[in-house]
Amino acid sequence: MTMTFDALREALRENHARPEGPARNARAELLLAEAERIREPLALVEALGHQVQVYNYSSEKDKMLVPFARLLRIWDERPGDFDAHEAHSLHWIFKWVSSGMLDQPHIPLASIEKWLGEMEHRYRIAGHSERAVRQSEFRVARHVGDRTRAERAFAAWLAADRDRMSDCHACELHGQGSWHRELGDDERALETWQPVLAGEHTCAHEPHAVLASSLLPLVRLGRTGEARANHLRGYRMVREMESMRSSVARHVEFCALTGNEPRALEILADRPSYFTDSGDPDSLLDFLAVTALLMDRLTAIGHGEQDVPGPADGRWTARALAGHARERALALAGRFDARNGTDAVSTAVRTQLDRRPLAERLPLGVRAARLAPATASGTPVREDAAPRDSAVPVPETPGAGAPDLAGLLAEARRLSAAQHPDAGRTWAAAADEAERSGTELSVRDRAEIEDHRAMAGATEPARSVALFASAAALYEEAGDLGEAAAARARGAYALALDGRYEEALAAVEEPCARALALHAAGGATTRQASGALLCRVRILAERFGESDEAVAEVGRAAREVLALAEPRRDEERVAARVAEAYTALGDVAAYGEDVTGAVELYARSAEVYEAAGLPWFAVEPWMRLAGAARHLGDLDTALRAARSALEHGAGRAGARGRARLHLQVAELLAGAGEFAEASEHALEGAHWADEAGESAGLGAYARHQLGGHLLRLGRSAEAAAVLEAVLPDLTVEGHGDGTVVQTLWWLGDALTALGEPRAAAEHWLRGAELASAWPEQRDHAVLANLAGEALFRAELHAQAERAYERAGELWRSLGDVRAVVRTLRVRAWIALREERAADAVAFMASAARECEVMLAPSDGGAGGAAAEWLAELADTHRQSAELVAESGDRETALGYAERAVAGYGAAGADFLDPRTGAELMAAWLEAELGRGAAAAARARRVREVYSGRTDEGARERVAEAESILEHAEGQE
Repeated sequence: MTMTFDALREALRENHARPEGPARNARAELLLAEAERIREPLALVEALGHQVQVYNYSSEKDKMLVPFARLLRIWDERPGDFDAHEAHSLHWIFKWVSSGMLDQPHIPLASIEKWLGEMEHRYRIAGHSERAVRQSEFRVARHVGDRTRAERAFAAWLAADRDRMSDCHACELHGQGSWHRELGDDERALETWQPVLAGEHTCAHEPHAVLASSLLPLVRLGRTGEARANHLRGYRMVREMESMRSSVARHVEFCALTGNEPRALEILADRPSYFTDSGDPDSLLDFLAVTALLMDRLTAIGHGEQDVPGPADGRWTARALAGHARERALALAGRFDARNGTDAVSTAVRTQLDRRPLAERLPLGVRAARLAPATASGTPVREDAAPRDSAVPVPETPGAGAPDLAGLLAEARRLSAAQHPDAGRTWAAAADEAERSGTELSVRDRAEIEDHRAMAGATEPARSVALFASAAALYEEAGDLGEAAAARARGAYALALDGRYEEALAAVEEPCARALALHAAGGATTRQASGALLCRVRILAERFGESDEAVAEVGRAAREVLALAEPRRDEERVAARVAEAYTALGDVAAYGEDVTGAVELYARSAEVYEAAGLPWFAVEPWMRLAGAARHLGDLDTALRAARSALEHGAGRAGARGRARLHLQVAELLAGAGEFAEASEHALEGAHWADEAGESAGLGAYARHQLGGHLLRLGRSAEAAAVLEAVLPDLTVEGHGDGTVVQTLWWLGDALTALGEPRAAAEHWLRGAELASAWPEQRDHAVLANLAGEALFRAELHAQAERAYERAGELWRSLGDVRAVVRTLRVRAWIALREERAADAVAFMASAARECEVMLAPSDGGAGGAAAEWLAELADTHRQSAELVAESGDRETALGYAERAVAGYGAAGADFLDPRTGAELMAAWLEAELGRGAAAAARARRVREVYSGRTDEGARERVAEAESILEHAEGQE
């Protein structure tokens, strides 16, 4: 059966709204066949125009030339077949065809120039400005590398008047800014793009493309925060759009040049068809060039043999894909140059391929799979290699300028005396040099090397136990009985770390007793004796919190350390023992809920470390102080402490430690409402968690926090990108259902702000399911309600009503009648949208009864809760009036409006504006019923209420009253 013209138009509209791609194109082809059967000239014109449009915004851009040529032939032969809209569209898409020809290297340049002249001629005949023509000329000149002509056409483009054929402001500004960027003026490019980036000018493909184009200029200017934001916001906008391959390429390039190669690989994997779609050779060239750039980068940093996403016809390594993409890109560029008679395209591609990284690493806030550890040669590095943030260079071999063994030993002892964290690495370097050179070490040297090997082996406590025993024996052989006792105590602590708690507790007693006896006799230093006692504290702390007695034992042991060491704090390396004991006592106080005492003890510990010149050890007490002060509600103290911990620990805490430090600062800043700075620290926390290999754990929590902070800053697009990316990493088992629900809640909020209600509803419904198991059901109710709102906005009425029904039941169980009333009213509107007028009225009546029940116990007077419920009932009557009026029953609607007026009046003066609004509604209804005098009387009453007031709300009410009066007087 042949489709009607109206049905065809509806089908064309529906297809226009579908996602870009082959399916939409195929549907357009079928609709063209239907149009040809209708035998209505305008139907054919509209179907051909639709086909040109969908081809233009797809990977089959080359196909649009045929239907356009057919359209143009119809216009030349039978212009009467076009209505005004289609005539405008025909001239509009001249620009698309001009650009499309330029993007196809098989179309001769002479044909393109001829087409440009044809466009200029036709625009002049139609009375259009030459602005669009000069813009098209500029594109041709720029493409072939004719700088003089490009500058002349650019100036003419800007000088010509804007008219209905001009590109939208957003697209024009994108092109103008891109020219400034090409000329090397990043500042001017960004200045030109600013109105688009700020949302002042937008269209279906902007700011999508401008966001992508802005990335490298922003990085080059040091505006990395803006670049990050534009990447997060922009890639999310283009990732599902088939026609935006060039913009996707710019996001890949940005990641490749900012240390985000894994993110770039994931973007490549998102659209495998981009490697082979050939309908738009120009954007294919862009994509191949940045693919080659990325693969060259991966190969340069040692990942040439890593598997990477590529064309579907084989398995690809980075090295192989680099060669393949480079060869294809240069071959395609050569085809353009052969057509153009210049080398401009190849030169631009080679320049792009030779770009060097702009930043070692620019954290983005979204996780990508980590690259396997590799060296520049592609050989995996040792798992125990120095962390990236280490401040200590690996000692060079003798003969290359490195210190000799004596120098290494001297440096190791100096660092040990300073209790510097790098002492262990230097002792290890000395041991390696002794082994390399075959030098025989003294017993003392061997004892200290064994001791520091044991300390460095905390991740292998069983090995440390043996090393500490060896060190103790060597210390004894060297005659240092005090250090031998301390080493045996350290060995006992290693037993505890190995899970052998009871054995450790027994083993520590003998060296502690010996150290104290030696100290009393002058045979051990205070540092050695207090160190042995501190090992007992550490062992006892392994069972901290298991019982009150276990906590008390830690306190007693810590006080024993203080009794010995505090009076001698100024002796060599004793202050650190005192400070650690204060930290342990702070933990005891916190356990006993003496949080104020804990704050004082942690502060004292940090102060002792800093006074002794050991700020790196102050990190832990500062962190604990921050937590305790936060518990007391003292955010200022907490934040100062957290910042101190970060300052002292940032260079030495290791990647995981740095992540924890940044996250603590972020949480405190968020608690103080400082979300901008909080987001920066959460971003750093996510980065360092990734570096520590904890992307799915600590890193996911950091990104969860980052997304929430961005949302509170109103940066919804960035928040959505971060939260969508983190969701797969968040699990109830690993992060808790509260964290998962909060992430879903935030994501729903972000998507709602972006105008994506359906997706928002999906996340809110998932959150509601998780929250349904919680003892307290308010969050469950709120999420169900939010999902209902989003589904209603998405016009998914049946699903929306189910969500509101669920929410209403939950609100009733929670005793929140006002929320029940509001769900009933929304369900009424849903029923009306589904043409269930009787159900709509019934829902409104149920809402009114709920209000009346709440009013029944009161005396009906104004004030307090009664006033609020009178107003709620009036709101219900007002909405009933709107609903019934929409269904056509003006008389019944008027009755509801009058009840609303009376209800607001009974509620009191606080509800004046709602009352006058209902009065005006009643006036309009009176007028529509032909009762001009009654309508005018109501309007005059409202006008009188606002006489003398000049605020905007009053002016609007008076203006509406005047409009009603004019209408009513016309009836009279």
